[in-house]
Amino acid sequence: MDLVASLPAFVVAVILMSASPGPAMALTLRRAALRGFRAAVPTVLGLEAGIYLWALAAAAGFASLVAASEAAFTVLRVVGAAVLLLLGARALYAVWRRRDQGDAAAIDFPAEPQRLTRRGWWGAFAEGVGVQLSNPKAAVFLIAFYPQFVPSDRPLFATTALLALLQITLEAALYLGLAAGVGRARRWFARPVIRRRLEAVSGGVMVALGLRVAASGR
Repeated sequence: MDLVASLPAFVVAVILMSASPGPAMALTLRRAALRGFRAAVPTVLGLEAGIYLWALAAAAGFASLVAASEAAFTVLRVVGAAVLLLLGARALYAVWRRRDQGDAAAIDFPAEPQRLTRRGWWGAFAEGVGVQLSNPKAAVFLIAFYPQFVPSDRPLFATTALLALLQITLEAALYLGLAAGVGRARRWFARPVIRRRLEAVSGGVMVALGLRVAASGR
């Protein structure tokens, strides 16, 4: 297979994967809706850094060990489920905490996004990395995905690294575009009733994804 000739199929596959609902999209949209576009940027960068690390791990053979080892896969599956359940529980707790506050909840939720501190930026980035790295399905999927586009006469690690760079560029553009669109409607999301509903829905989605990861097999 020629690498250049396979690029259109690779791009289409990446776009379809990125557009499918999952933890990355749910986390990005929630962050943009509640905190604004700027606050969603480090989350997206963290998500893409995580997927890039998994791609390099797949090329280096580490991801194959995860896929082959029942113990390693189980550990990652439990950790991944715990991360998603924690994020969902935090969102649902925010709904419970504001259940009696009514419109007063808008007081601590300014309509204009606030500038992130350095600690807040790195915290959002780390959250994105953690969500991706704790997803063992990503490792298993990338093992099967990248070899389809790496010609036999090309170095596996270097070619995978380049393809992964293209993937995270496309994904980042898609997620940042979605975050920008949601961020523009942030004043609407700032309404107390809408905010509580968004927290409830996003929290429920995260909990459901966490339970699905916990119950899933290889």
